[in-house]
Amino acid sequence: MIGSTGVGEAAALSPARKRWTLLAVVLGSGIVFLDTSVVTLALPRIGEELSSDLFGTLEAQSYVANGYFVTLSALLILAGALSDYFGRRRMFAIGLVGFAATSLLCGIAPTMEFLILCRTLQGAAGAFLVPGSLAIITATFRGEEQGRAFGLWAGASAATTILGPFVGGVLVNTISWRMAFLINLPFLLIAYVATVRFVPESRDEQATGRFDWLGSLVVAVAVAGLAFGTIRGQQHGWSEPIAVVSLAVGAVAAVAFPFLMTRRSDPLVPPRLFRSRNFTVTNLSTFVIYGALYVAFTFIGIFLIGTLGYNEQAAGIALVPSSLFLVLFSSRFGKLAARFGPRLFMSLGPAIMALGLMLLAQIPADSQGWVLGGGRSASIVPPADYFTDLLPGLVVFGIGLCIMVAPLTTALMTSVPARNSGVASAINNAISRVGSPLVNALIFVAVAASFYASIGERVPGIDTGSREVRNAVSPLNRPSEGVSPEIRAAAQKASTEAFHLAMLVAAGLMAAGAAVNGFGIRNPAPSARHLGPGAEQPPPESGSGTPSGPVQIAAEEFKKNQPQADRTGPARPD
Repeated sequence: MIGSTGVGEAAALSPARKRWTLLAVVLGSGIVFLDTSVVTLALPRIGEELSSDLFGTLEAQSYVANGYFVTLSALLILAGALSDYFGRRRMFAIGLVGFAATSLLCGIAPTMEFLILCRTLQGAAGAFLVPGSLAIITATFRGEEQGRAFGLWAGASAATTILGPFVGGVLVNTISWRMAFLINLPFLLIAYVATVRFVPESRDEQATGRFDWLGSLVVAVAVAGLAFGTIRGQQHGWSEPIAVVSLAVGAVAAVAFPFLMTRRSDPLVPPRLFRSRNFTVTNLSTFVIYGALYVAFTFIGIFLIGTLGYNEQAAGIALVPSSLFLVLFSSRFGKLAARFGPRLFMSLGPAIMALGLMLLAQIPADSQGWVLGGGRSASIVPPADYFTDLLPGLVVFGIGLCIMVAPLTTALMTSVPARNSGVASAINNAISRVGSPLVNALIFVAVAASFYASIGERVPGIDTGSREVRNAVSPLNRPSEGVSPEIRAAAQKASTEAFHLAMLVAAGLMAAGAAVNGFGIRNPAPSARHLGPGAEQPPPESGSGTPSGPVQIAAEEFKKNQPQADRTGPARPD
């Protein structure tokens, strides 16, 4: 038995206690993912209101967005192991307290540097909420009740995906960017009270208590070093000592990590899993595709608000079509992938997503912004330019996303034996978030270089390398007050060109992911496919089976994949 809450104990829990348990895990895990999308919409105002002596505006926004992912990804697998050993309720409650404390600190941050530090700590707290939520449901509910619980969890996930950015955008626009963090507090308080009063404790009685702290540290150093060094070098010059040292340390950690995993008695990432061809290919494509996905939407949000003039709630509504198809049709493509194999869908989906990003790369600099509201210059209806410049790309992107997600999930979960499904899901979940800071660094270099080169061509004599110029005009953001009309007009066009380049780089990464899946994934034999994604597959060496992605899966699929309470569950699209 995996948990101290057995079948009899789960059945003996009162309906009220079960309802509060479900509410706790939905709120706790939902806040982690919702926080990402809301903060993305708050980044332009954060860049305007929090000055920094150390960082440029877009540089600082990148650290706020991706510092969260660095610690979340580095600690995700370790947090799952800690939850299994010390108790899922206990670690979930600790995660809630930590996330609330760091949310409060982010919300009252007096400087950009302080916000970046607290945002990084917030990711560490979030790592303890992600693996616990689905494991608690698995340990608390049985039979049909469990299926309904997963269904409610999935429904709540869909609701936050659709409504969260809009509601967060309204709060950011009408009150302050600080609400992007402070809004977490009442929900986390409810989740904490429900957790300590109603959630039954459960743990893995077979857990050894041996944790790979060193492996988690090396991952964090590798990702943070490479991402920070690349962004810092582009912003301040590649000869800057901090950038060079950061890149060197990150590179050494990245090279050392796989060798370290082969020598640890309880490695953070078991190398044996990568003997499965499909597991290796899926994680490689996950790194590229999800890294590009998260970063693309961060840059789209900043561009819509900072360059085109959308307000925050308008940007939240404008981006809904990109996730609406995922909510409506993802499970259908999961069934098709189970019937015909995932390779076609895992190749076609990212290719269509790349096409959507290429359409977004055609948005003109004079595309009319949308101010959602009831004022004189506001409107509840998007302008015509939204339907011609933005919507087609978002719709195409969303179609590709819904085609890819469930097949990727099914593929991962069947690429390894069912007994390894928990750690396989945790690894894939972490890899999806590791990709974001590194891909962000790559795209940041392209965006910053393009932006300042374009400014230099349009405004003769301007020193685009000076701190004064870089503080006054930053890629994708509104120029500071007092900037001349000539520089302001040049910045508008330069930001648009830089955004086009960012979308093209992201599209190239999507296409690379599609190619990796097309050439690398092996469809399982029909006799293996009909067994379902939770079935025990041939040994990893055979390369049969299929891999999973870091996104929400249908409740029924998760149930099939979870004969026991896993260390972590698949993540949802942020």
